[in-house]
Amino acid sequence: MTAIRIDGKVVAQRRREQCRVEASRVAQSIGRAPALAVVLVGDDPASHVYVRNKHRACAEAGVDTHDVRLPDSCSSRELRAAVERINEDDTIDGLLVQLPVPDAIDPAEVRGWIDPSKDVDGLHPENVGLLASGTPRFVPCTPAGCLELLREYDIPTAGREAVVIGRSLIVGRPMATLLSTKGVDATVTMGHSRSGNLKEICQRADILVVAAGQAEMVEPDWVKPGAAVIDVGIHRIADASRPRGSRLVGDVAPAVGEVAGHLTPVPGGVGPMTIAMLLQNTVEAAGRKA
Repeated sequence: MTAIRIDGKVVAQRRREQCRVEASRVAQSIGRAPALAVVLVGDDPASHVYVRNKHRACAEAGVDTHDVRLPDSCSSRELRAAVERINEDDTIDGLLVQLPVPDAIDPAEVRGWIDPSKDVDGLHPENVGLLASGTPRFVPCTPAGCLELLREYDIPTAGREAVVIGRSLIVGRPMATLLSTKGVDATVTMGHSRSGNLKEICQRADILVVAAGQAEMVEPDWVKPGAAVIDVGIHRIADASRPRGSRLVGDVAPAVGEVAGHLTPVPGGVGPMTIAMLLQNTVEAAGRKA
């Protein structure tokens, strides 16, 4: 068996085109383009790449972007002041603080500073609660993108057993919530580093979403033949045979493609969808003003 490749680039491009049409409609209603502000603290190279990709996607979709860059030495008070200035700016519809932030700043506090109506990452406690209650304002971007991939590839979810590896607020927990909601109707198990029988749990899954943060952790014998496997992880590991001396891998070993029915590649799977869903949330935030 060779898994069907779930092409996130193709699906994300369609979603970005839809966002461009909707952004144009919203702009006509409110007299300006939808706008996203990104706060970046420090000089983390990966964060700079992510932010650059977000800006490029926003420009293509007709969404304005605003950068706020703060030094590594930034204090909690300074970051909060920057967030609150954006909260009060009526010309900004969406706001995200790029993670990670310096160790001296508590990311849980940062999530609470953001105006829930501008929290396009969907991580403010109010938005987390709305998602849990089945009435979401914003769905976190990566889980929303994963669910979109399942839908686009007609992978059935109702009555299926789904396993989510990872329990982070950004991916694991909202992913489990989405898969169990009415209309999706999967039976969900959340596995994590303290699960004593994680391999056996994964072997039951018709749908396996892996957000473990550990390179190539899931091996072929962890996967039920024919299962749909969504690999959220991305890591750069050393590889002397490559021109750059390294390569990108996910949380799932490539050989899983010989067992699974569907598999997202890394890169080119979930990553493009995260940015596409961020655009969608930003345009929706602006649309509420219309």
